[in-house]
Order: sequence, then C-alpha cells, then structure tokens
Amino acid sequence: MTDRASQVVERRLPTEESRQLVALVRDIAQREIAPRAAQEEEAGRFPREVFTLLSESGLLGLPYDSAYGGGDQPYEVYLQVLEELAAARLTVGLGVSVHSLACHAVAGYGTKEQRAEHLPAMLGGGLLGAYCLSEPAAGSDAASLRTKAVRDGDDWVVTGTKAWITHGGIADFYTVLARTGVEGPRGITAFLVPGDAEGLVAAAPEKKMGMKGSPTAQLNFDGVRVADARRIGEEGQGFAVALSALDSGRLGIAACAIGVAQAALSEAVGYASGRQQFGRPIADFQGLRFMLADMATQIEAGRALYLEAARLRDEGKPFSRQAAMAKLFCTDTAMRVTVDAVQVLGGYGYTLDFPVERLMREAKVLQIVEGTNQIQRMVIARHLAGPETR
Repeated sequence: MTDRASQVVERRLPTEESRQLVALVRDIAQREIAPRAAQEEEAGRFPREVFTLLSESGLLGLPYDSAYGGGDQPYEVYLQVLEELAAARLTVGLGVSVHSLACHAVAGYGTKEQRAEHLPAMLGGGLLGAYCLSEPAAGSDAASLRTKAVRDGDDWVVTGTKAWITHGGIADFYTVLARTGVEGPRGITAFLVPGDAEGLVAAAPEKKMGMKGSPTAQLNFDGVRVADARRIGEEGQGFAVALSALDSGRLGIAACAIGVAQAALSEAVGYASGRQQFGRPIADFQGLRFMLADMATQIEAGRALYLEAARLRDEGKPFSRQAAMAKLFCTDTAMRVTVDAVQVLGGYGYTLDFPVERLMREAKVLQIVEGTNQIQRMVIARHLAGPETR
C-alpha cells in the first residue's frame, strides 16, 4: 500500500467527542485492520478478533441508546466511522453495518423488557448479528418470502431457507423475517433467533468474486423453536420492521461504498505521483489528472449525499428517498472509481500486488446488497411519481 493510501479525509464532525471517536477508529483501522486485509481476504479468513476489539471499544453499537450499551452517536457520525472501516477492509465495514442492521428490530420495535434483556450483549457484549430477509426465490421481491413460523403454545416453529446471509453460520443471533399469516407484506413477523438454535444449520459459504473473508451462506430452518418472547413487534408487523431497517442499512452501504472508493483513489494518486514515464510522473499527464479529478469529485458528492440523508434521519425527518439516492449514487461511484483506479495503475492494477483489483471486485457487491440499484431507482421514482399503475 502506498503512503498516499493513508491520507486523512477532512471531515466535518459535530462535536469534539465525535472527532476523537473517528480518530480512534482510524487508528484501529490502520493498525489492526488494513495491514492484514489483503492476505486475509485472499485466504478467505473472517477476522472475528477485530469484531471483538470493536465491541470492547464500544464501536458495534454506536447509533443506539447508551442505556443499553450503545454509543448515543448520530447517524452522521456512525456512517463516517463505517467509511473509515470500509476503507481499511470492506469485510469489517460492511460487517459492522450488517450487525447494526440486525440490532435494529429489537432496538426500534422490542418491548422494554426485550431491550433490557438482549441489547446490552448485542451492542457491547462481543456478540455478532446477522439479518435474515432474503430467500432463494425472494430477493428483490422480499414480500413473497416463504419461510414460515407456526404458533405452537408459547413457541413458534420456524421452517424454511434464508439466502445470501452475511455472517451466516458464524453469527450469535439472527433477526429473522418469517411468514405467520396471509400472503404478502401483512403476513410477516420478525423474530430474534439464537445462533445455536436446534435445527438451524448453515450451508457451506458461497464462493464469491470478492469479500472472500466475509461468509455469505444459506440458512436452513428445520423446525427451529423460538419462544414467543423472542417475537419482535406485533404479528404481521415484520415487513414494516424490515423496511425501516433497510432504509438505515442502505445508508450504511452508501458509507461503505465511499470508503472503498476513497481507498482506491488514494492508491491511484499515490501510484500516479510516483510512477515515472517519459521522464516525469504520470500524474503530470492531463488525461490522468482529469481522471483523478473526476474520481475525487464523485467521492465528495457521494459523501455529501449520504451525510445529508443521515442528518435528515437524525432530525427525525423522512429520509427513505434520500437513503435510496445515497445507496444508488455511492455504490455506482465506488464501481466507477475502482475501475478507473485499476486503469491508472495499468498492468500493475490487474495484479494482486496492489489492492485496487480487490477493491474493484468488492465494489460490485455493493450495487447488489440491501436492494439492487434497480430497486433503488424504483424507490426513488415512486417518491417522485407515485406507485406504478397496473
């Protein structure tokens, strides 16, 4: 990694506490995460010890209530922490985002007793969470999910298969959306399922083009019994719980995308400044200078977009449209910037000796997860022109 890769992003943060927080995260990222990222991603190794460190440092529950072990940080700050982590290693940044997503149901819809019982361990007790919405035949059309939960006395019996689950097979708890009633969104309920529940089995992790260190797996629920005390929200409220979580989760993906793009830009600038051709640095050539300028501009625009959405959320204002816009623009930006970074490095960019090829492979998944970018365009269009006519 080049010296330029560690250049510090200038951030506008609301308090001195938040500035110290981001400085702490940057130090952990540069000292504990980035140096091993390439080797561990190539080996497909998940860095559980990093998540333990983040939990011990109070960094796994930043946007949640301190009464339950959270950090009381606004999303404006939390997302910039995600960006710093993702710039060092996307497996970690996205992993923290997914963990926060998995905590959302209990924090936002759980009873006072459920929050007191579960949140302290989820937010600061070293646990790792996962979010189970997608299924083999219900991806973008999440309301058509088929995993069922049937009432049996004081328990629910969950049967079905979830797909594309980040942390599948290694999570300590799963927020699971299952059908308890009629077809469509009104028949879905949310449950908090322990990772060691009897009858819950993870398939072998998917073999992916990027993020090899982050396990993504199908989960099979074979008559898994879940106490009604672990039902989150009312029966039939699960789809609303899911959509609420996804609006916030999309901002997490947007921030991770800008982190990946920033890392790629830093590598490209460092390489172009040091690489000599025709007797001078290639950064002197206008074609490359303009490319770098466009990359930087797109990153700044994406950062401004996700932060504006975060500030709306922090103010308690609607932000669904802005979250979809941020997820769409930031992830498309990450894809463009990483492709251009490989081009700047030329043949070296296509080798494992430099991180830009890994960043390019990782950027692609961000256009897919938590609602493909085609779905984001549908969400934005509905806000502009209303629902589609049939």
